[in-house]
This record gives sequence, structure tokens and C-alpha cells, in this order.
Amino acid sequence: MTGSGPQPLRVLLVSHYYPPHVGGIENVVRQEAVRLAARGVQVTVLTSGERGEVRDEEGVRVVRVGAWNGAERRAGVPFPLLSPLVLTAARRWARWADVVHMHDCFYLTSWAAGLGAVLTRTPYVLTQHVGLVQHPSALVRGVQRAVYRTAGRGLLRRARRVFTLNATVADFVRSHGVRPERARHLPNGVDTALFRPAASALERCGARRRFGLPQDRVLVLFVGRMVPKKGYDLLLAARGPAADYDLVFAGDGDAPALAGLAGVHHLGALRPEVLADAYRACDVFALPSTAEGFPLTVQEAMASGLPVVTTDDPGYAPYRLDRSRVTLVPRDAAVLRGTLTTLAEDEALRARMGRYSRSCATTDFAWEEHVGALIEHYRDALPTGAP
Repeated sequence: MTGSGPQPLRVLLVSHYYPPHVGGIENVVRQEAVRLAARGVQVTVLTSGERGEVRDEEGVRVVRVGAWNGAERRAGVPFPLLSPLVLTAARRWARWADVVHMHDCFYLTSWAAGLGAVLTRTPYVLTQHVGLVQHPSALVRGVQRAVYRTAGRGLLRRARRVFTLNATVADFVRSHGVRPERARHLPNGVDTALFRPAASALERCGARRRFGLPQDRVLVLFVGRMVPKKGYDLLLAARGPAADYDLVFAGDGDAPALAGLAGVHHLGALRPEVLADAYRACDVFALPSTAEGFPLTVQEAMASGLPVVTTDDPGYAPYRLDRSRVTLVPRDAAVLRGTLTTLAEDEALRARMGRYSRSCATTDFAWEEHVGALIEHYRDALPTGAP
């Protein structure tokens, strides 16, 4: 006889990208997938890839559907165009799953998974990471609005739960038909063992040496794609010729704009384990982005014990940050210049802000709490009477 104990929960996670592709959403999905699997959940990830394949990665089944990624390479728009086979894969794995969990309603992977969930009558939940992005292209802005009013709105309204990371996105999903009782605030976690402060001055010097960074300068780190939404251009505009600090950029995008600039260092896109070293090499983190609320890179910087300078976004409201320890500023080059100059000149202030950052990260952004809450939401989404 075989045992007849409870069957493990089966979850289909859906994301337009997944590591080794570098970016915030894909890192979140990987953390969720691996940590859910460690708790005994059977996890399949549906995502895009250069070619179609199914592989086991860290105890997680990863299903990659072939996609063309030219929009990101040519215009910095992270929108893979998938093979029609995504519809077949989505239906198959939605039928396998007890619950489907999509990340962001904007992408083709989520549209296919939503259709698969409806056809197989599988309940689904959805994490909405951002609202409408104020992209410099009117065409891109128009496409966003059209998507959110049609496919996006349909996905959001049908979801059993919609998770948001900040107040701005919570308002956005409610304006697109999500009933208040179905919306939940669920912060991302951060790996506080990987992203940690340098243990000593010697470790920091070693990290700088590995990246070819100067040992005798205050280093201000930016992490993200080099696109206007992220505000890298504001940081360049804020830095005068006699600045007391150097800028360090980690990410891909408009790299030619950084070439040959004195006091500017470009590390390229980095895997998380390498990026953690870049945080430890630097003294300040700056991200003057727009419409992001509380992005993962800010959490990583805080876990790494860096003082944070970022945009004063209403999305930070639910976190009740101490504004004397986290600097929230308008997207203005002159204000950025003054703020970063003050921090560059005041080592004691940087140390106080860094200690606060680390304390917040270890207290408020635990991955285990995030994953535990996810499992409860998955169970709540199951049909009445399901095991």
C-alpha cells in the first residue's frame, strides 16, 4: 500500500524573465521559487528564454518558452515577444497547478497564464510591481495605457488576490477594478545574508580592488537599467566637475552615455552574488527613479548597510521610514547635488544612516515571512473544500 497523506501544494509562478536574466522582478521570483520549494511546495516557473527548454534549477522546474528580446536590446523596453507555444505551455502547467501566481499583468507570460488558468479553472493570484511608467516615449506610454485598460484590467479583476508593494501601486490596481478586499500589501523580502555590510575596511578595499574602483574616493552607487525612468541621467547632471564623490553604475542600458566621463565608473549588469560585493565596495546608494515606490535595489542597499538617497515617492508611506535616516528627495539635480555632497563630507552621518538601513532590512524585509504569507494566500485562493 502507498501512503495517503496530504499532497504537496503545486504552484505555477509566472514571470516574463527569470535568472540568469538580470533584473528586480526575476530576482524576486527566483527567491520565492527556491524558498517555496524548500518548504515542500512543488514549484514550476513559466518564463521566456532564448530557446524553449525545461530544466530543474535549485529544486525548481523552470519552463522557458522561446522569445525574441529585441525590444529590450534596442530600446530598453523589457518586453519579450514569446512564441505562440506559450499558450500550450501555460494551459498545460495551469492544469498541473493548484494555484497560479503571476508577476505583473503587463506581460505576455501573464496574459497566457491568465487564459490557461481560466480554461483549466485554476485559481490565480497576481503581484503587481509597478503602475503606469512615465516613459519618455509617447508611444510606449500609449501602449501601457491600452494594455492596462484591456488585458491588464481583466487579469487584475479576476485574481483571487492582488499583492502590491507600496501605496502608489495599491491605488493603481484599485483604479483598474481590484476590489479592496482582494488587495494585500506584501513587501518583497531581501537576502540579508548575501546583502550585508562589509565586515571590515579590509573587505571593502578588496571589493574595490576587484571592480577596479578608487580606494581614496567616496563612492555613490546606482543599481538599475540606464534608462530615464531610473534617473541615472539626473545623477550625471547633479555631479559637478569638482564633486567630492565618484559615481558607480551597475546595470545595462545606455552605457555609451557613461563612456569617458571623469569620476564615473560603469560595472555593467551583475549577478546578485557579484552585485552584493558592489554594494559593499561603496559608501552611498542613490536611485532618483520615478513611479517605483520601494524597489528591490533600495532594500538590497539597506541590507548592505548603505545610506539611501531616493525619490520622495508616496509609495514609501506604508513603511513609515525615519526621514532623518533615509533621504527622500525630489527628482531635481540641484537637490541631489547638495544631498550627495553633504553625505560625501560627513562620514559620521553616513555611518548613522547605514546602521538604520541595516536595522530596517533585518527587521522588516525577511524572506521567510514573505513566503509564509504567500503560502497562506495560496491556500485561501483554493476552492472551498480543496485539500
